[in-house]
Amino acid sequence: MTYLIILFTIAITVGAYLLCRSLSLRYCNPLVNVVILSAALIIAVLFTCELSYEVYIPGKDIMTFLLGPATVALAVPLYKNKNLLKQYLIPILVVIGAGSLVSIVTAMLIARLGELPREVVISIATKSVTIPFAVEIAKIAGGSPSLAAAFVVATGTIGSILGPILLTWFQIKSPIARGLSLGTVCHGQGVAMALMEGEEQGSMAGVAMALAGIFTSVVGPFLIPLLL
Repeated sequence: MTYLIILFTIAITVGAYLLCRSLSLRYCNPLVNVVILSAALIIAVLFTCELSYEVYIPGKDIMTFLLGPATVALAVPLYKNKNLLKQYLIPILVVIGAGSLVSIVTAMLIARLGELPREVVISIATKSVTIPFAVEIAKIAGGSPSLAAAFVVATGTIGSILGPILLTWFQIKSPIARGLSLGTVCHGQGVAMALMEGEEQGSMAGVAMALAGIFTSVVGPFLIPLLL
């Protein structure tokens, strides 16, 4: 029975993703966000079937494990566009470094202006990197790993919705610029949105996500205490 439930939870997750992705591709609107729609649909199915989140966890863990190979697979579009990386290497590094710094500084300053608790100020600093990076940096700096993870998810979700809209609004049409922006600010969800725009955007977003995580891991533990 347990295996059937695990298979069922995996099936509804994959089914929700495929359905919401098809809607996203059909309407081509960032507001039709795959993550939000999929999560809402999965929750609705679990609620209807009277299944708790604890029942969902084993299936979720299996799918989370597959994130590793999926992340490695991002190297494929990057390899296909390696000439772009060589051609614009210095500008790419400068943009990612500047974007990461601005993300840390603005997030912490806004949190401080809002007189939020010290733990929240520290935890929000790593909102634009993937959860493994954010959690470890939060531990080192004295923040809350769970809060850091929550801020990462919120940033990715909001950024993947508003990012493409703002880039288009500011008439940023360069595939390289769009990919780097989404990858630096919105990490994995930004990469997913960039890949939907095109392979070139996706490869640049993948580079930005990885380098932003490394850069923030190196700079964050030193910069965060200074901003406090």
